[in-house]
Amino acid sequence: MSNLSYSSFHNWMKLRHLVLIETLARTNNMHLTAEQMNLSQPAISKMLKEIENLLGFKLFERQSKSMPVTALGQQVVRYAQRVLNDAKNFVEEIEILRQGGHGFLKVGGIFAATAIVIPNTVIEIKQKWPLLSIDVVEQTSDHLMEMLSEHTLDLAVGRFTNITQAQFFDFQALGPEPFCIVVNSQHPFAQRTFCKLEELMEWPWVLYPKGTPIRERMERAFTRVNVNIPLNTVNTMSMQTFLQILQGAPMVGMLPEAMVSQHVSDGKLHILQTDLILESQDYGILTRKGEKLSETAQNFIELLLKNTQINSKM
Repeated sequence: MSNLSYSSFHNWMKLRHLVLIETLARTNNMHLTAEQMNLSQPAISKMLKEIENLLGFKLFERQSKSMPVTALGQQVVRYAQRVLNDAKNFVEEIEILRQGGHGFLKVGGIFAATAIVIPNTVIEIKQKWPLLSIDVVEQTSDHLMEMLSEHTLDLAVGRFTNITQAQFFDFQALGPEPFCIVVNSQHPFAQRTFCKLEELMEWPWVLYPKGTPIRERMERAFTRVNVNIPLNTVNTMSMQTFLQILQGAPMVGMLPEAMVSQHVSDGKLHILQTDLILESQDYGILTRKGEKLSETAQNFIELLLKNTQINSKM
C-alpha cells in the first residue's frame, strides 16, 4: 500500500504481526523468529512481506546472515514493544483482579530512591491495598526512562540527564540527592572528620562506571578543585557490591547519603569532609507526558510526595 491510513492500519494489523516485528528485532534472524513463534519460516516471511506492504516501507534489511532493523523500522519496533508490553500488563492485571487482587504496579527507581523513599511507600500502599502486586526495579535514570517509553514501568523515580527528556516525561521534584565520601570504620582515616583530597588519592576508590551521569558529575567536581580523577578504582553499578567492598576493604567511596545513612548510624561506615563539592541534583517522579495514570499509580505518587516531606523534616 502506498498510502498508510489509520483505518487501514487498525483494521488489518493484529497482535501476532507486532509479535513478529518485536521477535525479529530481537533475533535479527528469520529462522530463530519462526522457531520462537512456532511457525514455519515461509509463513514468517509471508507475514513480514504483508506488513511491509501495508506500511509502504522495509522494516528489516535483508543481509546474508542477519536482518537488522531499518531506520524507519526502529519506530515500528518501538511501537510494537509498547503495545505488547501494555497487552502483557493488561493480562497480568486482569488475572490478578479476577482472583480478588488489587491490580499490578511497576515502579522504577535510582539507587538513592530505592534506599528509603520507595520502600517506605511500598509498605504504606500495601497496607491500603494488601493484594496489590508491585514490581520494583533499580536502574540508572536513562535506563528507567527507556523502560517508561517501552511501557514496562508505570512510573519511575529518577532525574533528567539531558534537557530533551522533558519533551517526553513529566517530572515532579522530590528533593536534592546529596552525595558524601565514605570509608569503613577500620580505615585509618575513620577517626578524622576532614581529609585533604590529595590524601585520599593514595587509596583505592569504589566509583560509578564511566559514562554514567553520577560519574560525570564527580569528574566535574574533581576538575573544579584541580585534582586528577582516581586511577586505582573499582567501578560498579551494584549497590550491594559497592557496600560490601567498602565495608570489607580500606577503600574510599562516593555514594548518595541516603544509601549510607543507616550504615553510618550502625558504625560500619564513616563520612569524611573534603574540599570536593559534588553539586546536588533534584530527583523526582517521572511519568509519560500527557498520559492518565491509574488510581494505584496516582496513589503511589501521592504517598511518595508525603514520605519525602516527612524524611526531609527528620
